[in-house]
Amino acid sequence: MKKTISILGSTGSIGLSTLKIIDKKNFFLKVNFLTANKNYKLISKQIRKYKPKYFIVNDKIAYLKIKKKFKNSKTKILNDFKKNMGARSDVIISAIPGINGLKPTLHAVKLCKKILIANKEAIICGWNLIKKECQRNRTKIIPIDSEHYSILKLIENEQKKEIKKIYITASGGPFLNYTSNKLKKVKPKDTLKHPKWKMGKKISVDSATLMNKILETAEAQKLFDLPNSKFDILIHPESLVHAIIHLKNGLIKFIYHDTSMIIPISNAIFDNKLDISTVYEKKNNLKVINNLTFKKVNSNNFPIIKLKEKINMLPSSSIIFNAVNEVLVDQFLKKKVSFLSISKTILGILKDSNYKKYAILEPININQIINIDKWARETTLKKLFK
Repeated sequence: MKKTISILGSTGSIGLSTLKIIDKKNFFLKVNFLTANKNYKLISKQIRKYKPKYFIVNDKIAYLKIKKKFKNSKTKILNDFKKNMGARSDVIISAIPGINGLKPTLHAVKLCKKILIANKEAIICGWNLIKKECQRNRTKIIPIDSEHYSILKLIENEQKKEIKKIYITASGGPFLNYTSNKLKKVKPKDTLKHPKWKMGKKISVDSATLMNKILETAEAQKLFDLPNSKFDILIHPESLVHAIIHLKNGLIKFIYHDTSMIIPISNAIFDNKLDISTVYEKKNNLKVINNLTFKKVNSNNFPIIKLKEKINMLPSSSIIFNAVNEVLVDQFLKKKVSFLSISKTILGILKDSNYKKYAILEPININQIINIDKWARETTLKKLFK
């Protein structure tokens, strides 16, 4: 019997990687429902090819166009989750970027016993809500970002008290060896040329500033219930080692794999019980092991590293910094702010007179999270364009 699989964010890079796996394993996997924002051509293509039971289109204009185009299709076109849509799945991939992925993830938890999550923002902003909903529905959350999946595998047979340090690796992005003068001239198109990974625009910018690693560290603290002091970030330009754990007994373990999200996603779907060559054809070049490099983060190149100690300092700090970063990345991609102003403005929020007032709040529902997020976004825009 085929496993039913659904994807939140089917037109993004994680969604497309998952669909490639389904293409290779269509004897074992069947698409149940898909969600996307507004990529009209890709949504239309996916409806025709995968014939999902439901396709949820978030953008209102795109939804109306798709609904009209597929009015005679067996696929039901929706603009939001419906309470009784009857779309239970064996596996759901949560891959909508940004805080916009939180609400759909909370819905997904009710429809599935196994959520594979690649949305760090949803976790750092709403982990308490997700965890509570998972306990209520007996749903298992498995992170599939390469770093967090590697940590999961590395520590699954270890006691927390025996872990001395966990290192999350960072490629350093396209500007690793840039001088401060060169960084002043960086354009949005430059940030999208990642040397190792093929990613979406937002995460490509986060990789260039190192904000993605700050967010990943905050996410890992919540997922694995470990303090900030247990984590560190290392620059690893080859992007082949995704996480390292240093145990108190002196042993150091790491996980190495190619720069393809197909590897952690497919292993998570099939519980590590598959021949990877059936979904991923490229062979590992083990010769590169001779040239693996690791080095400390240079704070001159990556001033955002100062945020690592502060992002989870107060209950809602992570919600605020995530929102500020999302606004700044958006403004940078629109060419309205400079690359260097991203880190500077994020760190500047700490000095805002109302920062602590919002950061000390402990939200108990999604509306409270949205209110904190809204304050951070509005404050950021005021500081940029006052």
